[in-house]
Amino acid sequence: MTHTSPTALVISTNYGTETEELVGTVSRLTDAGISVTVSAPEQAPIRTLVLDAQPGPEVTPDTELAAESAASYDALVIPGGTLNADALRVNSDAQRIAREFAESGKVIAAICHGPWLLAETALSSGRTLTSYSSIRTDLTNAGARWVDSEVVVDTADDYTVITSRTPDDIPAFAGAIVTALS
Repeated sequence: MTHTSPTALVISTNYGTETEELVGTVSRLTDAGISVTVSAPEQAPIRTLVLDAQPGPEVTPDTELAAESAASYDALVIPGGTLNADALRVNSDAQRIAREFAESGKVIAAICHGPWLLAETALSSGRTLTSYSSIRTDLTNAGARWVDSEVVVDTADDYTVITSRTPDDIPAFAGAIVTALS
């Protein structure tokens, strides 16, 4: 019997992703034996930001969003960063990918401003979620029950949604993803 490691697709725009929510989360997932693919709209470096202000390291995406689907992965990870999340939520490929993961009954994990994509695609409706506090109203207006918690794992319907608030929550966020995939 062959055992394959779980897989995760991390989606990002090419500018403005919170450094630690991309780099730190990917590092923790790969350390836990999860095969991670990073995807962005363009096959160009992802220019990360530290706390939405200072330039962080560039990350080279593995693929372009247009080429991705839920079929090849066990989980979708959506990092935050205000600029990244605001652009990602209106990206048609990101919307399609998020809906495919939900329809396939797979894990969706979003941190900080990342849950904006869940609101945009109606995947927040009827769910208990957390996020960066400034998007609480957006999530509740989109039908979510918002709570202030380090990590929230909502298993309603046929798929799991994991959310966290800030880079400080990455250990719990990544831990919940690892647990959901094991």
